[in-house]
Amino acid sequence: MDKPYVVGIDVGGTNTVVGIVDKRGQILTSGSIKTAKHAVVEDYLDELTELINKLIGEVTTKDQIKGIGAGTPNGNYFSGSIEFAPNLPWKGVIPFAQMLEERVGIPVALTNDANAAAIGEMTYGAARGMKDFIVITLGTGVGSGVVVNGQLVYGHDGFAGELGHVIMRRNNGRMCGCGRTGCLEAYSSATGVARTAREYLELRPEAHTRLRNIPIEEITSKDVFDAAMAGDEMAKEIFRFTGEILGEAFADFVAFSSPEAIILFGGLAKAGDLIMNPIREAMEKNMLAIFRNKVQLLFSELKESDAAVLGASALGWEVK
Repeated sequence: MDKPYVVGIDVGGTNTVVGIVDKRGQILTSGSIKTAKHAVVEDYLDELTELINKLIGEVTTKDQIKGIGAGTPNGNYFSGSIEFAPNLPWKGVIPFAQMLEERVGIPVALTNDANAAAIGEMTYGAARGMKDFIVITLGTGVGSGVVVNGQLVYGHDGFAGELGHVIMRRNNGRMCGCGRTGCLEAYSSATGVARTAREYLELRPEAHTRLRNIPIEEITSKDVFDAAMAGDEMAKEIFRFTGEILGEAFADFVAFSSPEAIILFGGLAKAGDLIMNPIREAMEKNMLAIFRNKVQLLFSELKESDAAVLGASALGWEVK
């Protein structure tokens, strides 16, 4: 008989969230632990195993779990390892899937967090029924999951689809956290929006804006969003600038894989039309003629708090 449940794990830099998920994409129960609490990965995995066993016990028994899927920073689907993740306390290459499988006794599959979001959209969300689409995650960074002909694109080494690190500004580009300059992530992430706000404030000392009421180093993308919603012209212009760069990038991404849709996910997507209108305009303006007006721009249909767990859980159905 088909096993009716899977476990989804979202490993974040701060918290790790675990959920038990059924075939309809319902999270039946969930819990979390602090990721960074343990300096030694074995201690972290022991606590994670405890939580998984507890949650399974609340819903069912272990023999009814098909598999465990985990979305992690720098997760490599092929090797099941977390490799050189800058925001986790454990360095180097960690054979995460193997170590967890040995503890829990259930098969484990792993991928990076943006790929997990793409699998989640395809299984439970806006991309149901689509075979060709791209999910762009707009959070602290810019991540992406690329699906072609119903298959997630992993490349030969498991790390394909780093569209946040396509260089958008070749000259005098901003420094990116990856060490290169001019990356899309440096402009169009939540961090990038805050950087743009600081630049605008410094370059236009005469401009009147409510953003001046906040200490410049403390400005966040949410502050810019709140100001834009209150009608602040500079804040609206910051979103226009951000959307235009995303639209330029999307026009190039379309030329690469001809997707049916590009789906936006993550905190910045909450800005709605503020960011979507300039993206659409810049994308169509920069698009190769054969692709114009063919690609849908959509927001994720997954609830943000659930999406990472659902995306990871969708991997659990695929384990052998």
